Amino acid sequence: MPPKGYVCCRAASPVRIDGRLDKDPWHDAPWTDTFVDIEGTTKPPPRFRTRVKMLWDDDYFYISAEMEEPHVWATLTLHDSVVFQDNDFEVFIDADSDNHNYYEIEINALNTVWDLRLVKPYRDGGPALDEWEIPGFQSAVCIDGTLNDPGDRDRSWSVEMAIPWGVLAEFAGRPAPPHDGDQWRVNFSRVEWDVEVVDGRYRKLLGRPEHNWVWSPQAGIDMHRPECWGYVQFSDAPPGVADFVPDPSAAARELLMSVYHAQRSYQRQVGSWAATLDDLALRFLAETAPILRLTASGFEASAEYRDPTETVRILRVREDSRLWVEPLPTSSV
Repeated sequence: MPPKGYVCCRAASPVRIDGRLDKDPWHDAPWTDTFVDIEGTTKPPPRFRTRVKMLWDDDYFYISAEMEEPHVWATLTLHDSVVFQDNDFEVFIDADSDNHNYYEIEINALNTVWDLRLVKPYRDGGPALDEWEIPGFQSAVCIDGTLNDPGDRDRSWSVEMAIPWGVLAEFAGRPAPPHDGDQWRVNFSRVEWDVEVVDGRYRKLLGRPEHNWVWSPQAGIDMHRPECWGYVQFSDAPPGVADFVPDPSAAARELLMSVYHAQRSYQRQVGSWAATLDDLALRFLAETAPILRLTASGFEASAEYRDPTETVRILRVREDSRLWVEPLPTSSV
């Protein structure tokens, strides 16, 4: 299933962050598709609807989420707690789509926030940097019901946040705030635990894993696969005017990540990196076949694609899953 896409329009006015979504300028912003299971549509759909809206201006990237929930509860109150131990809403941002130096923000119904930066995915050794903070970050939660009260049936909880571009710019690898038409890789996750009521309080059911509901599915129970995240296209146009433009490098990215995953499997089994695509038992059409070579640190695979100006570009991936783009040397065009 290809990654989702969303056109994020400029806010007509600054967003007042109070957790409520029934106000301008949210009215005209479109909803994302309803969330699905993290593994995709082959799994049963989530029990409760989750959807997101996005806006932006020169100061902030605005995100709001609406989550149906009959039992709104939360326990964690300390900043940078492991918030997904409660039901939560999560944001993931990789501005330059290179799989490295990306951001994660988690928030629960008590408006407790865990913000962290990943140098690279956990599969490639991480690490996650808890000490990363977001000065100027704003967030708020609104509950349609009553928090931590099993005696009634709630309807939903909603989240609003404003993320300053100045903080995102530090590791974005590209302009922040973005330019009209720029695309960033973004995804959203909702963690939902099964609970029971014991002595008038909610308690997670022992032995039950959490449910993971997401905007753009991950093809596995792992949010730290940035190559699967959705595309957010920033637009100066009013809502409904600009069309989403598919990423011209998408096919090359998928191809190179298939080499990356095959190499990791080969390395686990054999103890070394494969020197050829034949060693990996991968077959490609001649015109799309990547080039694979061993390096001092591991391996590098590359593939060509054409950008919207028809310029040929080279996309590369290495053993720690970092992806980057280079122009094709003039002599090879």
